[in-house]
Amino acid sequence: MKPLIKPSLEFTRRNALKAAGMAAGAFALGTTRQEAATPQSRNGRAFRYCLNTSTIRGQKLGIVKEIDVAGQAGYDAIEPWFDGLNRYADDGGSLKDLAKRISDHGMTVESAIGFAPWIVNDDTKRAAGLEQAKREMDRLAQIGGIRMAAPPAGTSRGEQVEVEAAAERYAKLLEIGESMGVIPMIEMWGGHPVIGRISKAVSIAIECGHPKACFLGDVYHTYKGGCPFEGLKLLGPQAMQVFHFNDYPADPPQETINDSHRVYPGDGIAPLDTILNGFVEVGATPVLSLEVFNRSYWEQEAAVVAKTGLQKMKTAVKNALG
Repeated sequence: MKPLIKPSLEFTRRNALKAAGMAAGAFALGTTRQEAATPQSRNGRAFRYCLNTSTIRGQKLGIVKEIDVAGQAGYDAIEPWFDGLNRYADDGGSLKDLAKRISDHGMTVESAIGFAPWIVNDDTKRAAGLEQAKREMDRLAQIGGIRMAAPPAGTSRGEQVEVEAAAERYAKLLEIGESMGVIPMIEMWGGHPVIGRISKAVSIAIECGHPKACFLGDVYHTYKGGCPFEGLKLLGPQAMQVFHFNDYPADPPQETINDSHRVYPGDGIAPLDTILNGFVEVGATPVLSLEVFNRSYWEQEAAVVAKTGLQKMKTAVKNALG
């Protein structure tokens, strides 16, 4: 099989091996609890709090009002969806003004959610997906965004992608992102046939040999994928920069639960104490981004949902860390 890092990506074999070592090291343990206690926010907290706009997606506010809701609720950051950002820009909205609005609320843009088909086997579809990702990264960078989700979107039913092929494609996506100032985080969707477990997502990230490779985790997807939560302790601060924070109920069971059943952190049965303490033990204090798709929340005032979610996250962290 041809090398995962092509010469066109300006990686020599020696550099590729060095990068792979850096990536593997980043996924290893080795940080003391004292080092992990270093606050990640200006307010001296161990974690920063972010609102993924899926949480208030059903209210159909548009990205400008979503930013205002997040800022007024007291979040440190926002994680928009590209469909909302693209709609705003395509309608003539100023990305510069949007960036200022976010900054005026004292927030950052830690990530964004999109579905460019970067991993698919079809060459034509994948090339179009990379162009889509490039356009979206450009817009994201203009509002101050520094990361984006890279899920296994666009694959056909029954399509299989081997780790080596996925790693080569992820390396290409990372190279594009590096030129745009945006880091794509490989994301697993629990039970997905292409990337349905943490182990495969992390294997792809390590095998790609790029020093900025990282993983976007999620409470719900870890459960849905049947992955042990203890495995998250193998991911250090480079590997885990953003983590989708949510919870899930005991019913429906794992086999039939779906995104719409997600609930606020602390309102379900997820082992949040284990997750949060595990992060601290290995020095990973990822931005916690509230991502739920609960339709009952969408029927409520967006401001109420945002404030409730933030308080639930803070309570979960306090209960876990004291």
